[in-house]
Amino acid sequence: MIEVMQLPCLSDNYGFLVHDPETKTTISIDSPDVAVINKALEDRNWSLSAIWNTHHHFDHAGGNAALVERWNCKIIAPKGDAKFIPNADQLVSDGDEVYLGGIMAKVLHTPGHTMGHIIYVFENENIAFVGDTLFALGCGRLFEGGPKEMWPSLQKVMALAPQTMIYCAHEYTADNLRFAITIDPDNPRLIARGREIKTKRENDQWTIPFTLAEDLATNPFLRAADPAIRENLQMQEASDQEVFAEIRQRKDNF
Repeated sequence: MIEVMQLPCLSDNYGFLVHDPETKTTISIDSPDVAVINKALEDRNWSLSAIWNTHHHFDHAGGNAALVERWNCKIIAPKGDAKFIPNADQLVSDGDEVYLGGIMAKVLHTPGHTMGHIIYVFENENIAFVGDTLFALGCGRLFEGGPKEMWPSLQKVMALAPQTMIYCAHEYTADNLRFAITIDPDNPRLIARGREIKTKRENDQWTIPFTLAEDLATNPFLRAADPAIRENLQMQEASDQEVFAEIRQRKDNF
C-alpha cells in the first residue's frame, strides 16, 4: 500500500510525497516548496526518485531545479507544457503510464487551467492527484483554455471510481463553499458538507483529500446536468457545457 504524505506549502498549496514502502521509492507531486519537501524527506530518511509535475505554474514546478540538484531525481512532466518545464526527463500525455516502483499510475490530459495540464491516477489504489483541475467544491480557473476544454477534462475525473480519494493542490474549500451555496442552495448534501468544512477550518484542519463521490454530490462545477441547478440558473435548455461555463463565469466574478 502506498503512503501519501500531505505537506502544507506556501500560503495555501499542498505538496504530496508518495512512497512505496516495498521498493522504498518516493516521488513528489509537483514542487511547491523545496524547504518543506526536503525536510519531510530527511525526517523520514526517504530519497526522492522523481518529481511528477501536473502543470507549469511556478507554485507547481518552481522547485524542480533545486530538488534535482539535491536528490538527482528525474522530472516527469506534461508534454503539452514542455516548453515551460525545462530539463524534463520524460514527457507524458493522455493514456501514458508512469510508475512508483512497481505501482502504476495512469496519466490523464485535463486541459483548461493550462493547456498541458495532466493528472495522475493510481487506479488500483483509488487515489488521484489532480493538481489545479479539480478542487473540493470547485475547479481551476481557465487561464489558458476555456469551457470547451475544461468541461471534458472534468468529465474524465467524474468517470473515475466514486471511491477515488482526490488530492488537489490548494486549500480553497471554504471559499468554494460560499460560492457553491449560491448555485445549489437547497442541496442537503452540500449543506451538511458545509457544516463539516466550517468545523474543520475553525479547527485548522485540512479539507483535502476528499472522495470523488462526495464532490459529485456537492460540487456545482460537476453538476451541470442537475435540474435544480439548471432551474436556479434559468438554463433548463442549455447544454451541460454551457451551464458549466455560466457557473465558472459566476465564480470568476464572485
